[in-house]
Amino acid sequence: MCGICGLFEFAQNRTIPAELVRRMTDTIVHRGPDDDGVFTGPGIGLGFRRLSIIDVAGGHQPLSNEDGSVWVMLNGEIYNYGELHDDLVARGHRFATRSDTETIVHLYEEYGEECFARLRGMFAIALWDSRSRQLVLARDRVGKKPLYYAADSKRILFGSELKCLLAGDSLARDIDIHALSDYFSLGYIPAPKTIYRAANKLLPGHYLVASAKGIRVQRYWDISFAEVEQRTEEEWCELLRHQLCEVTRMRLMSEVPLGAFLSGGVDSSSIVAMMAKIMNRPVTTCSIGFEEREFDESDYAREVAKQFRTDHHEQIVRPNALDVLNKLVWHYDEPFADSSAIPTYYVSQVARKYVTVALGGDGGDESFAGYRRYYFDQMENHLRGLIPAGLRSTIFGPLGQIYPPLAGAPRFLRAKATFQSLARSPLEGYFNSVSIFRPGEKPNLFTPDFRNALGGYDSIGVLQQYYDRADTTDPLSRIQYVDIKTYLTDDILAKVDRASMAVSLEVRAPLLDHKLMETVAKIPSSLKLVVARVNTSSKKR
Repeated sequence: MCGICGLFEFAQNRTIPAELVRRMTDTIVHRGPDDDGVFTGPGIGLGFRRLSIIDVAGGHQPLSNEDGSVWVMLNGEIYNYGELHDDLVARGHRFATRSDTETIVHLYEEYGEECFARLRGMFAIALWDSRSRQLVLARDRVGKKPLYYAADSKRILFGSELKCLLAGDSLARDIDIHALSDYFSLGYIPAPKTIYRAANKLLPGHYLVASAKGIRVQRYWDISFAEVEQRTEEEWCELLRHQLCEVTRMRLMSEVPLGAFLSGGVDSSSIVAMMAKIMNRPVTTCSIGFEEREFDESDYAREVAKQFRTDHHEQIVRPNALDVLNKLVWHYDEPFADSSAIPTYYVSQVARKYVTVALGGDGGDESFAGYRRYYFDQMENHLRGLIPAGLRSTIFGPLGQIYPPLAGAPRFLRAKATFQSLARSPLEGYFNSVSIFRPGEKPNLFTPDFRNALGGYDSIGVLQQYYDRADTTDPLSRIQYVDIKTYLTDDILAKVDRASMAVSLEVRAPLLDHKLMETVAKIPSSLKLVVARVNTSSKKR
């Protein structure tokens, strides 16, 4: 795991000052404390910070092809680089290292922009092609690794974190008021927006090409729920066990100590079970617990650790949010309201004492419908379908006035408050349940001038674009698609990336392997809802 940054001046021939690039890399030392590298040339500057995982001795970056015409930097891991390497060697390419990064250079030489669809892993990539004078940026399919950029008619800045761009000279700090409005609804700022109007997040599953001709952004992957396969539950379980074993095995490649997060929940426990089956030594597992019994789940983690005979490390955390607040604010760069950022930081801190790489269970809830809100959403949809639309408005419209306390209730209670959303469309009802401040409440937070400046902007549009794009009419699948494109990327994965990178820890997510996700998307919703009904842990939204 690493950090990348740089800039490209489209029409300039001056050599970018190395000290400017180093000023950018200095902001992300935590992402790569083991090594650094800078490449500069006419109009181009690339900066890199390295956390050494694979080819520790020879994987220095930026890295080029044989004649130095193509340069690349990788933040992440390419899990299928072995087979890609063998194929490229058979096609005549010569390798100077054993690193997965060099595979990307030769893959680009062979396939051009189509190369990213051939990668299996988590990645943010910067690739400089001096022959065509173009910079190519790419991000993995679900956004496990972040990538920010800011472009105008003269240049583009990019980096693994927003602070890279701010260090890269004269980026405008004007606030994006639509992004701020989204934050008060969702608790995070959804891609491609950032808190700054001048900067963007590259969308997951997309790559960007920057040249003197301008900026072009292209999607190379999307997940489909259109094709549902009819298998028995036993057949699905057998297939999933096989694939989960495969994707876990792929993520065990490492030249440094490797272990796992273990919460005791189904997702992380399944990963630990696969690791215990594959590895020829005890799995190093790491957990945190709390003195408050209503929040403490360490007993479950302890039971799983005992079952699989792991080398288990546990720490009881007595968190004082104020002690870590300034640190977390600095790492996140923009508003972020998920309180689980604090325990995620603590468990990363514990794990870093024993390992450099940790596997986690992220992505299971989105793929397998593990959040309670999915069950409540289906229940609302069922009830909504039993009552004609006109009658719903007549019956349930006044309930908001009869029971005003529901409007200010915690999110968990609002999710259960079924009748509040029955008068709305399915997406409006879902947006209601996941919003921190609901549409009727949010305007009260803003001044008249701010409301006027928003010009009627409605944050539901963030979800609506993906709801409309989903290639299915199945209600559960459409909501899962929305969450994969929004909540998973910009809340869950942003949280894990920042918390783990703050302590220079790499986290891998087998459940987010894109081929596994594509398989799970074919499971009928009727089977996934069994999971949703029984998964009622208090940490689920």
